[in-house]
Amino acid sequence: MAGIDDFVNKQKPGARFVITAQMLRMTPQQFDSLAQEWMEDGGPGFDVAGIPHRVVVDGQFYIGRITVQRHGEPE
Repeated sequence: MAGIDDFVNKQKPGARFVITAQMLRMTPQQFDSLAQEWMEDGGPGFDVAGIPHRVVVDGQFYIGRITVQRHGEPE
């Protein structure tokens, strides 16, 4: 299973990219908790950029996808 570091390290510094629950093999509920932390504190090597996309599961809204920007200056 690919970890978040695998996805981040493939990106160039300054690049914007999407991270989804499916990419990390998580349920929307699990991903929502993690994404909430990233929104508050930043993620490992990136910051959240933009508004998270939410999905509905059993009548509840959960973050299912976020756009992030890798730390560092674009080359």
